[in-house]
Amino acid sequence: MNISYTVLSKDDGREIVKILNTNYLMSRQMIKKLKFHGTVELNGVHVTVRTRVKTGDVLYVALEETCGDIRHPEGIDFHYEDDNYIVLDKPSGIVTHPTHGHLDDSLLTILSDGTLHPVIRLDRETSGLILIAKNGYSHNTLSHYGRLTKKYLAVVYGRYEPAEGTIDAPIARRPDSVMIRDVDPEGKRSVTHYRSLIYDEVNNISLVEFALETGRCHQIRVHSTYKGHPLAGDGLYGPNSNDNPNGSFPGSELTDSRIGRCALHAYYLSFKDPFTGMDRVFKAHLPEDMAQLFSNRELLDEVLGKVY
Repeated sequence: MNISYTVLSKDDGREIVKILNTNYLMSRQMIKKLKFHGTVELNGVHVTVRTRVKTGDVLYVALEETCGDIRHPEGIDFHYEDDNYIVLDKPSGIVTHPTHGHLDDSLLTILSDGTLHPVIRLDRETSGLILIAKNGYSHNTLSHYGRLTKKYLAVVYGRYEPAEGTIDAPIARRPDSVMIRDVDPEGKRSVTHYRSLIYDEVNNISLVEFALETGRCHQIRVHSTYKGHPLAGDGLYGPNSNDNPNGSFPGSELTDSRIGRCALHAYYLSFKDPFTGMDRVFKAHLPEDMAQLFSNRELLDEVLGKVY
């Protein structure tokens, strides 16, 4: 991160810390990091962030963080990239962060040998749009000022009635499990908006759009299961899972085997670019492994044409 600013009259007499906070949307945590690990110079002389500036002064601020050279591997679609962030379409089967067992094949390590900062995280089986910052400053700024909107497409069992609505039900971790979450009165408030786009009577599945108002772990999967519509291929909450078996969906074993993963796709992402002021909107097309579950592809394509 490098900032070079010739002080305007509106900032005459202000402390540098105030300029960084208001003009560059820099958080107190980031400014603290800058004090200990960065460079703050005024007219070429090292100063503290409490120094007051005058009109015409040249302020230079730097915090050395390197993401390294970004690789563009085959099979990963990049939607946008600049000096601050990347928007790409994560394939299913790739974890976002390096974890035990995935130290060398996570999305971040595939992209770079340096340090990257995911603003959005997706589970290993979830495909779709992900926003990755190239440094801590960009991460902080996008997280706090980007006003992110995320929407997902999922293949679920059964037919939502009503076809559109809101699920407002608290979610908590299941007491005897590290991973599994449940709707629980003692949990944190969780709000999911849904809209059913198409129902396939032959396979008893629906394509549903979900928009998150809150961001709890496994929120869509938990809420949809709670409403009686588990996601196809969901090995944790689906009808054929060991922890949440549900015999209400005959033929679901075949559908699960055809998808081979949780049928969830982050298809829509919008935010206000805090660095340029531009409104950014990105969409990622429904993957073939989800589309092929539907018996009437012509109707599905017609519906998706209205979505995209």
